[in-house]
Amino acid sequence: MWWRAVGPPSVLELGEADEPVPGPDEVLIRVEVAGITFIETQTRAGRAPKAGAVPPAVLGNGVGGTVAAVGPGGDPSLVGRRVVASLNGTGGYAELAVAAVRDTVPIPDGVPTPDATALVADGRTALGLHELARPRPGEAVLVEAAAGGVGSLLVQLALDAGARVIGAASGERKLALIRDLGAEAVDYTAPGWTEPFKDLDVVYDGVGGTIGRAALAVTAGRFVVHGAAGGPPTQPGDGVTAFGFPDLLAIGRRAPELATRALRAAAEGRLRPVIGQTFPLARAADAHAAIESRQTIGKTLLAV
Repeated sequence: MWWRAVGPPSVLELGEADEPVPGPDEVLIRVEVAGITFIETQTRAGRAPKAGAVPPAVLGNGVGGTVAAVGPGGDPSLVGRRVVASLNGTGGYAELAVAAVRDTVPIPDGVPTPDATALVADGRTALGLHELARPRPGEAVLVEAAAGGVGSLLVQLALDAGARVIGAASGERKLALIRDLGAEAVDYTAPGWTEPFKDLDVVYDGVGGTIGRAALAVTAGRFVVHGAAGGPPTQPGDGVTAFGFPDLLAIGRRAPELATRALRAAAEGRLRPVIGQTFPLARAADAHAAIESRQTIGKTLLAV
């Protein structure tokens, strides 16, 4: 699926490409499922800060599938193994993709490939954020965008830690999902939505803008900034312990380790990705449009 130019979802077009060839310390993956992230929709539209990809290119960072070949000098026993992989931001919306061996993680038995793909980016991010904030039993934790891919995992991790968890989102479908996960639900588009809360121990701010600022005003503990989907990133001041984008970079440097742990937690039944919608590869443009409309829940995947 080619990204031909900066613009609306329609700039994504199905097309042919030369078959990629793995180099040393690389593998060729026959892709079954590709993940889509919000940052990819921003990159396509020309709104992503510090976006490394430029058109024409094939977007897509996280994939799941089977190793089809290894590069020169590679381990032939990897062929046929189910894996998930991170691709450095490009190449995932395709039937075949090349990944560095260090960026691939074996999929444990019992974990479906779509679940594993949903966790390769969101699972490692949620685990890393959870380790930064370390919610404790009885603490009050607010998760913004709690019906999304990362947010729904943060809800599960905080509940497992024994915290009181409030999930914030908009729309009854998303609020119902939050309640199904076992958390309290609040509509953060309602006037005065933070009034019932004060002295929150942990806030996971993946939205920013007015929503992030409103949450900051009722935080007395740890404030974790990990996104800005709704406006400028929140700027925590005095009175809270703040974690921000430099901490996200540190999480990224631990990607294979955290992804491995997320998949292990899924295999053990301790972490369940919410896959809200799956589109065929040919409808990648529709998938981008759905994400941008804010109507999606959980993770959005492409079936290849």
